[in-house]
Amino acid sequence: MPPATNACPIHGIIPARYASTRFPGKPLADILGKPMFWHVWHRASQCTQIRSVTLATDDERIFTAAERQGVPVVMTGTDLPSGTDRVFQAAVKMRLPEDSIIINIQGDEPALDPKALADLTAPFSDPLVQSATLVHAISPQEAASPDRVKVVLNARNDTLYFSRAAVPFDRDGTGVTYWGHIGIYAFRLPVLRRFTLLPPSPLEQIEKLEQLRLLENNIPLRAVKTSQGSRGVDRPEDLPGVIQALR
Repeated sequence: MPPATNACPIHGIIPARYASTRFPGKPLADILGKPMFWHVWHRASQCTQIRSVTLATDDERIFTAAERQGVPVVMTGTDLPSGTDRVFQAAVKMRLPEDSIIINIQGDEPALDPKALADLTAPFSDPLVQSATLVHAISPQEAASPDRVKVVLNARNDTLYFSRAAVPFDRDGTGVTYWGHIGIYAFRLPVLRRFTLLPPSPLEQIEKLEQLRLLENNIPLRAVKTSQGSRGVDRPEDLPGVIQALR
């Protein structure tokens, strides 16, 4: 898919908090001599469609480390309910223009491929697209894991539903394509603002997937199919595989 060709400025924001339940201090985890957030910022900055990439954190340790590494950083509140709220607060503090497209770049993707971000910008050449996210084909074995979020699409590649369950259910065993979600989102700024003003939705609370808040409030979310895949870090034991991939 070709990159977007529109005049809207595109900015990447990386939410980074210290208090992760499964991996406290994750953004500062050492990977080949650099903190994890540096790798995410460095790789995202290689996407030529993005005008700026900024770290958004609520922790002085991360803020100080970012300044030391020369990574643009914004301090946000400590009581924000989600990474998306952190991204919006950072966008406000940065005084980004109202026509901006904001990419929420997950801070635990140190092996992020810049081409995946370029793919994500492409749908915004259509002024009707308000938000977008990345998906890629995964195996039935991967789909069986609740840690891999699955997504069901319509004929236009708008998302219909996200689940930790293996959806769609292959009742007759004829074989289906499972689409795995890559948790990177792009929003037009007014849509991002609207998202943060909405209360958590019922399905969001059941599945623990905040993107369901968009769908439950009839906000279309376009899926962009990419071949780039994802190599996130959820737990400390994920680090060796990511380090090997980066090497």
